[in-house]
Amino acid sequence: MSGTLFDEAGERAQQAQAPLAVRMRPQALDEVVGQRQLIGEGTPLRRLVEDEAPMSLFLWGPPGTGKTTLAYVVSRATKRHFVELSAVTAGVKDVRAVIDEARRELGMTGTQTVLFIDEVHRFSKTQQDALLPAVENRWVTFIGATTENPFFSVISPLLSRSLLLTLEPLSEADIRTVIHRALTDERGLGGRNDIEAAAEEHLVRLAGGDARRSLTYLEAAALVAGPGGTITVRRLERAVDRAAVRYDRAGDQHYDVISAFIKSMRGSDPDAALHYLARMIEAGEDPRFIARRIVIHASEDVGMADPTAIQVAVAAAQAVQMIGLPEARINLAQAVIHICLAPKSNSVIKAIDAAAADVRKGRVGQVPPHLRDAHYSSAEKLGHGEGYKYVHDYPGGVVEQRYAPDEVAGRTYYEPTTHGAERRFSEVLARIKGVLRGEGR
Repeated sequence: MSGTLFDEAGERAQQAQAPLAVRMRPQALDEVVGQRQLIGEGTPLRRLVEDEAPMSLFLWGPPGTGKTTLAYVVSRATKRHFVELSAVTAGVKDVRAVIDEARRELGMTGTQTVLFIDEVHRFSKTQQDALLPAVENRWVTFIGATTENPFFSVISPLLSRSLLLTLEPLSEADIRTVIHRALTDERGLGGRNDIEAAAEEHLVRLAGGDARRSLTYLEAAALVAGPGGTITVRRLERAVDRAAVRYDRAGDQHYDVISAFIKSMRGSDPDAALHYLARMIEAGEDPRFIARRIVIHASEDVGMADPTAIQVAVAAAQAVQMIGLPEARINLAQAVIHICLAPKSNSVIKAIDAAAADVRKGRVGQVPPHLRDAHYSSAEKLGHGEGYKYVHDYPGGVVEQRYAPDEVAGRTYYEPTTHGAERRFSEVLARIKGVLRGEGR
């Protein structure tokens, strides 16, 4: 009996020394903050917990969104044995040892094992192959956590035998719930500290949708404030060694900073653009908003002067979706630098705006008969498609032919500049227009 009491006391002492993020880890699904799309009634994850149905899962999402927490809750709620491995340090030998022990435990006592592998995308193909028998035969309930797109980083046989659940970054309201719970719960700070409204706002921004980060910073700030002390912006800054960025995403600062960011890229000043990029990221701006502005800018102010700019911008936006912050800041920075150094042209936006202006003025006209759809019955009787010249039957793939309606025939929308690659496109366009008009024959 005394040994049991000693073990329980030791466990409580160990828990008290654990980081705040660990102490505040939810014990049940109903305590999990956010991810309602995954843990609501009737969802596969809830069935896994409530029905103890054996299955394998991949949890894909940014850091701090609850991947480890969900795996832990599954184990705790179902009374299964929980084993956690990190793909950074574990190898095939470790994986096989856990699987062998899980098979013995299942055969002897009927106890199932949850094998949770963090950062599973770091496993090689051989290491992932070692998991297949255990997953296929359900010797373990396998849960793999990854911040990278599993369709690119996980072998198909393993992915096809598992359920893929996508976690979203926590909302600001979710982060506030996490903070308030940690301030009042006895597992956390137990009401020993309070927090100023401005400090809470700053902490929410710093968290960037990452619950673990918010609790790590909160714990550090509470240590600076001391028992009974109030967590202020100044104390929070000291704790995380980060200056509060004066940036109101709902006010003028939001529009001023994004305006300066865009104009700095347009003005080819990478240092200024990177400053504003960092300022938005540090203020907790949604990286998807930043990425969207970069993608727009790549066509609006670079366009055909460097057609690769849009490719780089879109790739950066996809990186934001796949890996999230903080790593995606590097991808955003690369796109910003590329656009700053690219030759500039606004001919694309001028072209589409000019075309749209004509349409709004009623210059639409009828589609020329030879361009109309000629695939349906009776189209030939109407003269649709008659006289159409199939360009692949002519040298160079261009032939004299009119495409625009009468109302806008001869109108020019796209006027290339001589900047960068657009100088070459200008020459190509001049030759094409000459053929279309039958010149030079």
